[in-house]
Amino acid sequence: MRALQFHEYGKPDVLRWTDAPDVHAGPGQVRIAVRAASVNPLDWKVFSGAMAGGEPLAGTGYLGYDAAGVVDEVGEGVTGVSVGDDVFGRGRNTQAEFAVLGSWAAKPASVDWAVAAAAGTAGETSERALRLLDVKANDTIFIDGGAGGVGAVAVQMAIARGIRVIASAGEGNQDYLREIRAIPVLYGDGVGDRVRQAAGGGVDAVFDVAGRTPVEELISLVPEPSRVLSIANFSAAEAGAQVTGGGADSRPMEALAEVARLLAENKVVIKVQTFPFDRAAEAYAISEAGHVRGKLVLVP
Repeated sequence: MRALQFHEYGKPDVLRWTDAPDVHAGPGQVRIAVRAASVNPLDWKVFSGAMAGGEPLAGTGYLGYDAAGVVDEVGEGVTGVSVGDDVFGRGRNTQAEFAVLGSWAAKPASVDWAVAAAAGTAGETSERALRLLDVKANDTIFIDGGAGGVGAVAVQMAIARGIRVIASAGEGNQDYLREIRAIPVLYGDGVGDRVRQAAGGGVDAVFDVAGRTPVEELISLVPEPSRVLSIANFSAAEAGAQVTGGGADSRPMEALAEVARLLAENKVVIKVQTFPFDRAAEAYAISEAGHVRGKLVLVP
């Protein structure tokens, strides 16, 4: 099969779409013929070497954490899914012709492949954040970074639960936040004051997607520090905020089932921009630059 890979750390131009060893479904997994795989910021942090702790690359690097496609292998112990089913979900090294998923949901027939591919990581992360923050209907949440891949899905999942959402983005994405029914504020210096003005005071919880606002400013918006959760500023825990990177606090199958339902009901709409795999460097250059609206998706 072919897969997106890199043999040295660096900028997007280190990426190559070329031959790679076949992968197969193990116990509790399915393999899919990939129809689309989404770009996540973690991917470019990996191939840039930012996650390597200064160590050189050993062997070949692969990318991708979510994808959508057609099941062509079902691993031992897996029930409820068959060869030929259309699914989307989460796995590792998914930016390839074939990928193994460890969690998945049926792709609604009305949902485009690229949109489904974009929903895996964003949906799981959003469900996890809303659950850990324990926000309920009629609460108010501030989502700092509401126009990107995770932020926009979190906005819509929260609104579907009856939560009032204030979200930040740059000047060019204020109308987009209104489109997805958030109350928009400009991010950057003074965002805390703008949130208070929009909320008429503080808020019940803060989901920090972008990691750019000082955690002390975010904590000032909520009743106690643990009402702030960050997926981007891991030092926020030192100030008493919650930090999550997935793992033990993740419930991916539940999250993906919820996202599938919301996609089918048009309660979550994901804007996507697609690129062929052999133009992945262009997509990653855009992702690294920031200010992405929605999700960037690679297609074979």
